[in-house]
Amino acid sequence: MRVLGIETSCDETGVAVYDTDHGLLAHVLFSQIELHAEYGGVVPELASRDHVRKTIPLIEQVLERAGLKKTDIEGIAYTSGPGLQGALMVGAAIGQSLAMALNIPAVGVHHMEGHLLAPMLEANKPEFPFVALLVSGGHTQLVAVQELGRYELLGQSIDDAAGEAFDKTAKMMSLPYPGGPALAKLADQGKPGRFVFPRPMTDRPGLDFSFSGLKTAALNAYQQSDKAEQTKADIACAFQQAVVDTLIIKCTRALQQTGLKRLVIAGGVSANYALRQTLDQLAQQKGWQVYYPSLPFCTDNGAMIAYAGAMRLLQSKNINLEIMVKPRWPLTDLVLSGS
Repeated sequence: MRVLGIETSCDETGVAVYDTDHGLLAHVLFSQIELHAEYGGVVPELASRDHVRKTIPLIEQVLERAGLKKTDIEGIAYTSGPGLQGALMVGAAIGQSLAMALNIPAVGVHHMEGHLLAPMLEANKPEFPFVALLVSGGHTQLVAVQELGRYELLGQSIDDAAGEAFDKTAKMMSLPYPGGPALAKLADQGKPGRFVFPRPMTDRPGLDFSFSGLKTAALNAYQQSDKAEQTKADIACAFQQAVVDTLIIKCTRALQQTGLKRLVIAGGVSANYALRQTLDQLAQQKGWQVYYPSLPFCTDNGAMIAYAGAMRLLQSKNINLEIMVKPRWPLTDLVLSGS
């Protein structure tokens, strides 16, 4: 089954074609970073308008790369939530309209399920069951995954997500947009140990996260410092290490609690080199198997939506022309299509 995937949940327009027999055929991505940079963050109305301009040309481009015509597509998947409502509506309207014209099924995909399944696009893919750490700008969640559609939320952030804390801390230190990658790059130049920040909520039982206080600790250290470039790098280094340590402590607890040995790390922060390096070293010691998406599929992309949609459409190919988006949509609300 050849499925066209459309991702328009926030500030990146992603389109891809996934074939259930032959794998990923083609994918393209357009990032709105330059559009939002002067505002220091995503402007929802501008994001929606840019999706309107870019989505159809990207669909044409990805079909050309895959060597396909529109009539070769057998299903369409689009992100229906969570995300920015206007941006979601663009992908949903285009996806459903195209499905109606081609008389093929369409399915709305949960954005975080797309991230959760992104490592399935790799040659070395995880088998069910596993624990997944979904860590991005909007979400930090630990999920026990039994199979497609069977998810148990083990823990989540009670305030800022890890990626959000990266972005806000970078902005407070006047780093360029997007802040998270800029702070991670600066951290590589920092001297470990000069600053030490708390590992929030690791001194108590449970699998929930909190990064707001860590962000405040970094801000206080920066405001009381000489603000020299090396000092900024040292603070960035300490902040990143605190986030990485916190995530790893919680992942360790989740694996111990579930008795599982397979761990999936997905979402934008899964591209963080320090996190991957530390996890890989720990996995060797503990006998775990750790899986990540390749770097292009860590951030928002159409390939993960095409794959997740294809798996859902294999469960049910009923044609549903309802256009529905869910800006707020807990992952645990998901059920298998047709169940």
